[in-house]
Amino acid sequence: MSAPLPKLSATELARYSRHILLDEIGIEGQQVLKAARVLVVGAGGLGSPAALYLAAAGIGTLGIADLDCVEEHNLQRQLLHDTPSIGKAKIASAAERIRTLNPHVKVLEHGDGITSDNATEVFANYDVIVDGTDNFTARYVNNDAAFQTRKPLVFGSVFKFEGQVAVFDPARGGPCYRCLFPEPPAAGSVPGCGEAGVVGALCGVIGSLQAMEAIKLILSIGESLVGRLLTYDSLRQQFQTLRLSRSPTCRLCGDNASTAVEESSGSQTIVETPSEGAENDYPLEISVLEANKLRVAKPEKTILLDVREPWETEICRVEGATFIPMRQIPENVGSLSDKAHVLVLCHHGSRSRTVTKFLRSHGLAAVSNISGGIAAWADQVDPTLARY
Repeated sequence: MSAPLPKLSATELARYSRHILLDEIGIEGQQVLKAARVLVVGAGGLGSPAALYLAAAGIGTLGIADLDCVEEHNLQRQLLHDTPSIGKAKIASAAERIRTLNPHVKVLEHGDGITSDNATEVFANYDVIVDGTDNFTARYVNNDAAFQTRKPLVFGSVFKFEGQVAVFDPARGGPCYRCLFPEPPAAGSVPGCGEAGVVGALCGVIGSLQAMEAIKLILSIGESLVGRLLTYDSLRQQFQTLRLSRSPTCRLCGDNASTAVEESSGSQTIVETPSEGAENDYPLEISVLEANKLRVAKPEKTILLDVREPWETEICRVEGATFIPMRQIPENVGSLSDKAHVLVLCHHGSRSRTVTKFLRSHGLAAVSNISGGIAAWADQVDPTLARY
């Protein structure tokens, strides 16, 4: 026997009156929303509008999962947070904002984020999962845990001026994320917003659409995006809908798939073959700690090559670095010594990886990419560097 729906107070009736006026919602529908439990994974660009609109809609229990802290560059798009929040845990900032917006909502804070170790346990306590993450590893973790716990997953992504929304729900006949993208792309092959950029208002559009899909799922109204991918081009102001089918060969939800999810949950080990002529003494990837150790121990035999744009180096820079923007690398190959170990640095490691491979293919064997870029350098080597 299902539990009775929670009653609405006079204050709640007034607050949600515009919902109650809708035939598709009414008082009973608002009670259903109050009884619902929704988890928003990521309190960032997508999670901000999604969480705000879900809280405003009267979702009774709203979980927020994130393990990062608020940084100034977040504020261009992450509207859960404000300038006084800089330095605070996103989870704390988000919870405070939501409780201020709607004190009738119970906010649950998951400050450790969602990992392959805790995902299924956390997801089991919610009705709908809203994925507001911004990296492939997290998306596969969320997808696989949602499949295991039979929870609908409201997916969203943004890139520059374009966005996508879908609902992955194999338990109700739809495909999962792996049906669309069976494996993660090679590390560094797809830049994130930290490398490619994203317009802030786009996050508002996509995150709001995710909130709308979650509300429709909870109320069982309208036609959800199960089995469909909604794409949005903000420059052309154009939406398109693509049909998605469950893949019979999907290793997670396909006909012969195992229900066991790998512990890595989407991560993969990338083994790259060095370019011809590269020596084993010079790895393709190097950590910021290793890079800093090398340049301190052997300054005369090490070149720290920063390939970011000039405006980026005005925000922060590593003392002693050589600055050549990536677009100018081809004309400056001859200026780099083949007798020194060139350590290539960018913002997060994507552009520098491209430059590393280019230099190796043009005869410089002693070249290594600094994994994580100057963002990792600020985290692990020099916390005085400004983040962006």
